[in-house]
Amino acid sequence: MQRNRHSMLTSLLLVSGISFTVGLILGYPGWTLGLSLFGWALLQIRQFNQLIDWFHARDEQAEPPETGGHWGELFDELSRLQRRQASRESLLRNIISRFQDSTAALQDAIIIIDRNNNLEWWNGSANHLLGLDDQADRGKPVMNLLRDPRFVRYYKRGQYTDPITLPSPAHEGMQIQFQITRFGDADRLLVARDVSRLMRLEQTRQDFVANASHELRTPLTVIRGYLETFLDQELPRPLIRGLGSMQQQARRMENLVSDLLLLSRLEASHQISDEQPIQIHSVVHHILEGAEQLGREKGHQFKLDLDPKHDLSGQEIELHSAFSNLIYNAVRYTPAEGLIKVRWWVDEQGGHFSVKDNGPGIESIHLPRLTERFYRIDESRSSASGGTGLGLAIVKHVLARHSGQLTIKSKVGKGSTFACHFPLEIVTQRTDGDDSDLIDSHDALPLNSTTNQSSNQATH
Repeated sequence: MQRNRHSMLTSLLLVSGISFTVGLILGYPGWTLGLSLFGWALLQIRQFNQLIDWFHARDEQAEPPETGGHWGELFDELSRLQRRQASRESLLRNIISRFQDSTAALQDAIIIIDRNNNLEWWNGSANHLLGLDDQADRGKPVMNLLRDPRFVRYYKRGQYTDPITLPSPAHEGMQIQFQITRFGDADRLLVARDVSRLMRLEQTRQDFVANASHELRTPLTVIRGYLETFLDQELPRPLIRGLGSMQQQARRMENLVSDLLLLSRLEASHQISDEQPIQIHSVVHHILEGAEQLGREKGHQFKLDLDPKHDLSGQEIELHSAFSNLIYNAVRYTPAEGLIKVRWWVDEQGGHFSVKDNGPGIESIHLPRLTERFYRIDESRSSASGGTGLGLAIVKHVLARHSGQLTIKSKVGKGSTFACHFPLEIVTQRTDGDDSDLIDSHDALPLNSTTNQSSNQATH
């Protein structure tokens, strides 16, 4: 600002000097012009210095210098702008202060991460839950402080639809749930909360379900054994019908216990322990053999479109359970002579397995809740089908353990499509390209089924 003063002074004196010189050349009238310009220059310098001093005063309430003319209008307009700016700044400071006070009162950790992935601001709970230090950690990369490889993968993935739960880096035995939200210009808001109590309650629930299911297995096996023995005897017809109904319900209870045990095992770990190559063609054809037994009287038609070049790596037992639940559901709820399309394909997004039927369809209001345990769209229809109400919950957990996800599309009267999506990391190239034995065995099924093995990758 001092340099601007000198620059303006130099310019005005230069003008005055030139005018004064011209006045000497022109004589008496020029002297008058030169002195007038010199006086005018001194006045402008004085007004400019007053303006600079007023700005440097840094007093928002200070009145502008008293002057007239254009300089007075300029001072008044600048004063009005200054007051409006001060009012806006005061409002913003109040908003920021209220935000900081409100977030400081939260038990959840709130962290703002800038576009360069550095810690910009956080509340007091972040110090307690995550062990951050207000002085030492400000401006440091978030991944230098939260170094768990699972958090690093979650952060870099950029897909923050679901939260991730990890041990606290500051407290042993504490479980922290992390949820990231994007905002502004590539900034992120990280919310971390202590879910240790919820995790303990969930673990208690899982242990109870697993133990109760395990204890139910033995008496159910004994009951079914005696029922089979009685049904092998020559008994009156009403008694046979009663025993047959009891055997059917005992079998249904056994299926429920098996599903509960499987679901408890899946919930106990979010990652598979080891990955094995899985032949998708073999798994699908094996499931279809069981599906034929389930819907023998309905005469369903199956259409297969399986990519011959790609397979998956993972847990075959779990994926077999997930795929079979989807196919069996289609068989149960598709009317007689219905068409069920089973597809497996790979594209740049990953591997995809889908089951599409032309059944009655599902109303959109039910779709978000279909993967909940024991959720029923129609209690009477579900009971008649013999389902346990856990099939889609099992599918959801199996896919989560394989870093995949389930999507459901359905229209009433048009049918439904259930699709499993897997990342490219677990998609593998097939080592055995000869599927003739599988195709022959499938064509032999009395399902009026058709097989379409295409070498082209299908699109969803």
